[in-house]
Amino acid sequence: MPVRLILSLVFAASLCCAAERNVLFPKEAKPIGPYSPGIRVGDMVYISGQGSRDHRTGRSPDAFPDQVRQTIANIRMILQSGGLDLKHVVYCHVYLDDFQKYEEAARLLKEYFKKDAPAGEFLGVAAMPGGTHVEITCVATAKTAGRKAVWPKTFKRGASPFSPGMLVGDKLYVSGQGPNPETEDYGAQVRQALENVGAVLKAAGLDYPNMVFVNPYLAGRQGTDVFNKTYASFFEFGNTPGRATIYVTALPQQARIHFTGVAVRDLKKRRAVRPANMQPSPTASPCVFAGDTFYCSAKSGFVPGDGIRVPDLEGQLKQTMRNLLDGLEEAGLGWSDVVATNVYLDDIADFEKMNAVYATYFKESPPTRTTLQQVPSVGEARTAGGPGKYPTLEQISLIAVKTH
Repeated sequence: MPVRLILSLVFAASLCCAAERNVLFPKEAKPIGPYSPGIRVGDMVYISGQGSRDHRTGRSPDAFPDQVRQTIANIRMILQSGGLDLKHVVYCHVYLDDFQKYEEAARLLKEYFKKDAPAGEFLGVAAMPGGTHVEITCVATAKTAGRKAVWPKTFKRGASPFSPGMLVGDKLYVSGQGPNPETEDYGAQVRQALENVGAVLKAAGLDYPNMVFVNPYLAGRQGTDVFNKTYASFFEFGNTPGRATIYVTALPQQARIHFTGVAVRDLKKRRAVRPANMQPSPTASPCVFAGDTFYCSAKSGFVPGDGIRVPDLEGQLKQTMRNLLDGLEEAGLGWSDVVATNVYLDDIADFEKMNAVYATYFKESPPTRTTLQQVPSVGEARTAGGPGKYPTLEQISLIAVKTH
């Protein structure tokens, strides 16, 4: 058989196996920014962060329980537009601007997730778009066969409506894991939280090298050096998972540190990607492949080797997108491959400014998106520090899927 024909057949075979991308856009949905309500790529479905606004009336219910129920109804509406429902959900993050309502929110979610509940996390944040007090973002799968909740033998079933881990396809989603409440030393708290992540991994037949993305959530900014040193000891230098370290206002059980994450079951499908202008790091790879799914660490408006050069949000956002594009291009991907982003703002009042710049990068079928102000704004310090040392006004992490 001629070599040219062989190559043509191989190329055709690769095309037939590429994941197809479809936007889920219910006719009732009215996004308040340049994002798609849902995107299905292959068997996986990514849902934009949903708040409590009823799309029919444009208003949010007054009572908190009704706000949670309306948020879940909005998620279900998107899923049902793609022929799915809540039983297909595998991973959720629940954001609350009043964390005193955490236990109530957890009880309410138990009404919806009863058997083989998804993995997930609850986080206290400063504000969310549209004035909502609760926002939930989810990942779902069209294939329920083989979907399995993971429970280490030592873990007790308690207040959380989520399973410690959820196996689906070639991935494991890990719920928020924190330290034991009585532990006071911060280094010990970080170690215990990571060891609890390890227990979930072990129960699924995996280990730390299988991790492709980690979200450390920190309540308070003290102890950063201790945190990073302890964290780095769990992973191989230069081959760490992607990471988005996010400061929040509160965590369950008043913890100072929680970790969520994603692991790939087959290590042969895991590959770290580092653009040439970024140095190896003991704490985070710029991006990591898990099969065809590409996880990029949160980027801000820093110029590699030169810090944050501009004080305005628009300028920082453009540099952030450049930094993210470096990772995508290194992997042979582009903006059209992005299926989900998380945007973290210093001030939710910058929402419209951010949208105007962000929209220029996604002309058609933009990815799903969750937008938050995770902690109180730096306020007047937004222009402090000077060139190279301006404060970070936004961060973005992303997920892309190779579809070509």
